[in-house]
Amino acid sequence: MANLPKRMPALFCLFVLATAAAVSAQLSVGFYAQSCPNAEQIVMNAVATAYANDSGVAPGLIRMHFHDCFVRGCEGSVLLDSTPGNRSEKEAIPNNPSLRGFEVVDAAKAALEAACPRTVSCADLLAFAARDSAALSGGIFYLVPGGRRDGRISVENEALTNLPAPNFNASQLVDNFARKNLTADEMVTLSGAHSLGRSHCGAFVNRLYNFNNVTNATDPTLDPAYAARLRTRCPANSTLTDPFVVPLDAITPNVLDNMYYVGLKSNLGLLTSDHALVTDTALAAEVDANVLFPSPWPAKFAAAMVKMGGIQVLTGTQGEIRTNCRVVNPASSSSSSGADDDFKQYSVRETMRVPDLLAAIM
Repeated sequence: MANLPKRMPALFCLFVLATAAAVSAQLSVGFYAQSCPNAEQIVMNAVATAYANDSGVAPGLIRMHFHDCFVRGCEGSVLLDSTPGNRSEKEAIPNNPSLRGFEVVDAAKAALEAACPRTVSCADLLAFAARDSAALSGGIFYLVPGGRRDGRISVENEALTNLPAPNFNASQLVDNFARKNLTADEMVTLSGAHSLGRSHCGAFVNRLYNFNNVTNATDPTLDPAYAARLRTRCPANSTLTDPFVVPLDAITPNVLDNMYYVGLKSNLGLLTSDHALVTDTALAAEVDANVLFPSPWPAKFAAAMVKMGGIQVLTGTQGEIRTNCRVVNPASSSSSSGADDDFKQYSVRETMRVPDLLAAIM
């Protein structure tokens, strides 16, 4: 198993805690210290084991956490399977077939249930797994507040209307993240997750052939040699469900680092939404900063991930603790009484106190 850092350097910790204060006040670091002391280690073991066999699980789990948080908040709805009469989020075009890592969640949940039955939520599991994926692929380790509860509703169309599309322009991206209380700078920072993983050709094939309805034209904002190489991998009729995939980052596709931004400056942004980050003056300035000053980026990414992990969480007696991340618990599924109350749109409040978090790690 990969050796993950036990503690972050002090300055790294201070930066993350000071800039990630917008976490629901009801979440806390070390939430399972008494109820399931080995919870985070159990998740880490499952992720590390899977990563050793397939490094692709790291971008998959980071992306899954993102896709969960942007639909109904960070409450595990992306993990639910479809049921008769209802197609779940995982069936939506942004998730199917590109979302991966569900089997890692299953393995981690089975181990958690064996050690601490009905204690650790699937939503927290996913937040921990995303953090461990960042540690394994980029050496980025950060503290994750726990205490999320699992939602009981997952609807395909909600993924379509909440997740940013690969053809979004700069203003659409900023607006989409702002609706989740994330700033434009945080959007640029979180986009750095595209330093890992892959994309189906159908998400960007419009840039390679007949661009703007010009026969055989490519998007002039793509590096010509890069576009030519992509053409060899992606047929003109590629769709989102075809098996044709390419790395999102052409420079260091298996490492979570700042080279994604270097690629953007060299016209190697794969998706329209990637290139959009250099079409807006303010966003481009943030890209430039991540290129010229790479050292702060890991802490910025960690802080943005912690803040994102607090979006519209369910806590206390809201929702449930699923025993199987793919299905709601039987007692919950048999009654819809009060279900809507569980999914009120709670605003993310900047109320987590930095001294409390510092005390947890010092």
